[in-house]
Amino acid sequence: MRQYINWKTYLILVAGIIIAASLYYTNQLARRLQSEEKKKVELLVKAIERQIHSNSEQDLSFMGEFVSSNTTIPLIITDGQDRIQRYINIDTPRNNNSKSFLNEKLEEFRSKHAPIVSDFGFGKANVYYGESYLLTQLRYFPYIQFAIIVLFLIVVLIALSSAHRSLQNQVWVGLSKETAHQLGTPLSSMEAWMELLQEHEVNAEAVTELRKDIDRLKLVADRFSKVGSVPQLELENLVPRLENMVDYMQKRAPKKVSITLQTNEPEVPVVMSGPLLDWVIENLIRNALDAMAGTGRIEIKLTNTPTNVYIDVCDNGKGIPKHLVKKIFNPGFTTKKRGWGLGLSLSKRIIDKYHHGSLFVKTTEVGKGTTFRIILRR
Repeated sequence: MRQYINWKTYLILVAGIIIAASLYYTNQLARRLQSEEKKKVELLVKAIERQIHSNSEQDLSFMGEFVSSNTTIPLIITDGQDRIQRYINIDTPRNNNSKSFLNEKLEEFRSKHAPIVSDFGFGKANVYYGESYLLTQLRYFPYIQFAIIVLFLIVVLIALSSAHRSLQNQVWVGLSKETAHQLGTPLSSMEAWMELLQEHEVNAEAVTELRKDIDRLKLVADRFSKVGSVPQLELENLVPRLENMVDYMQKRAPKKVSITLQTNEPEVPVVMSGPLLDWVIENLIRNALDAMAGTGRIEIKLTNTPTNVYIDVCDNGKGIPKHLVKKIFNPGFTTKKRGWGLGLSLSKRIIDKYHHGSLFVKTTEVGKGTTFRIILRR
């Protein structure tokens, strides 16, 4: 389970803890402020009662100041039949809708708090009260904070992912160019040996196949040297390229493995970089060969539609476990004992970034095989 938890998970977990703690603390403050406001309203009601019933000018003056000091808590005073008699700290609209507005406020206050019953000289009176602006702000604060934290998380994740991709790109380019450089010296030496073999007329068929392999290595070196550069895309018939790749890989596959191409059209024109697309197909076929125990079949199915070209590379190998499907395109990920784990990652980059298409696992089942699908836009 631990391998599935990464730095993004921890970042989201910390953010969740901060939000939960903030919600808890803010709710506690809101409850305390709500309790204090209730006590203040009860004191205001008593002050109004005393102001009404008192004959002392000093009491009247003091109570008047106390009542007028409430500038935050909205109040609505009704008679015994809940008809509005007076309201405090409520800004009513200046049009003819003030009565309906006050009735809506009354319903709102009634739903939030039980009324305080009193006698203001005109019989039984009910005092309904709402929440102050400060308390309302305090209740909404956690949600504003939540939105800010989520926005911050999104910005951080985008920035870190962008930095991570940039680092990957630098590693890919550096590694590819260094590989091309390292291949140069042995290729030059092999070219010289090939000329020597041709001069001595050693097994013409073997020399021809060796020449193909050297040409293939030169092509691989050229591919690596161009990683990081924007390739030149040209309109080309896809069918011959796939046929050549199938023929090349079949001769180098185990005898009990068959590699076939299925297509009903002799020409499928696609705007592409032929050498790079060859690289992708070769990678997918090699992965399929690695998934087999020296026997099986690999089928390349080419489907042409008015909008897209589909290339399915299907094998009947060991398949991919479901929990690994999303990881196989990550740089450095491999289930093999040898290898850098860059083949599928570079293949996806070539299709997605350079050809503006897509490469993904269409289907896979352990013990039955895997199908990779390439989609190229017309």
